[in-house]
Amino acid sequence: MKKNLQILFCMGIVLIASCTVIRPGEVGIKQKLGKMKTKPYTSGSIVYNPFLSKVVTINVRTVEIYETLPLPTREGLSVDAQITLLYHVKPEAAKDVYTNFGTNYEKVIVNSNFLATAREVSSRYYAKELYAIEREKVEKVIADELTQHIGAKGFVIDAVLLKDIILPPALSQAILDKVNAEQASLQMEFLIAKQKKEAERLIIEAQGIKIAQTIIDSSLTAKMLQYKNLEIMKGLITSPNAKVIITDGKTPILNSLSN
Repeated sequence: MKKNLQILFCMGIVLIASCTVIRPGEVGIKQKLGKMKTKPYTSGSIVYNPFLSKVVTINVRTVEIYETLPLPTREGLSVDAQITLLYHVKPEAAKDVYTNFGTNYEKVIVNSNFLATAREVSSRYYAKELYAIEREKVEKVIADELTQHIGAKGFVIDAVLLKDIILPPALSQAILDKVNAEQASLQMEFLIAKQKKEAERLIIEAQGIKIAQTIIDSSLTAKMLQYKNLEIMKGLITSPNAKVIITDGKTPILNSLSN
């Protein structure tokens, strides 16, 4: 009885060892006596002979590589960059990736090409361009050139992200000074434009006053002035405080004087 239990136990161990599970996001490759099966296995279980075969799993999900590294610039400086690569293995190319690079393919082919490409591309740009102006363009150029290097080997470059660029202190201060000078220049241009607008407003206002004065002057005829004088005299005469009226001898005198 004890011997039978031992046999069953051994058979159970062999059965467990001869079965593996391919999880979602993985591809399984069966290798028998050193030869690779042509068709990779997708998610599910695989039964195999553990004495003659083995199953290698390759991750085909998107993988993140994060690096902090010094990047050379066009003017010969070095800036510290925090850079991320997102990539994945093509499921249909998993067998070739394993055959050519083994399970350590990320270090052997992906990361080494990534770092070399990032340095080579950054050397074409000035530090200030990497810092802000051309960041998205640099990301795209690195991704495109990395695709040219390893895309045909079974890898897909999903994205390259320059998360942060740390400039040398002297360069950071120079950029800050330039930004402040540009802001001051813009402020001065705004003030000059405002003063020009105010001068234009005053000119328009003066022109309006001149036109109005011309219209008034043209309407002041001799009869109109005489009529206005009569109105003024009438107002003085009818005023309760009016006692004496002195004229120039030409203004008509009204007979109705108040007491």
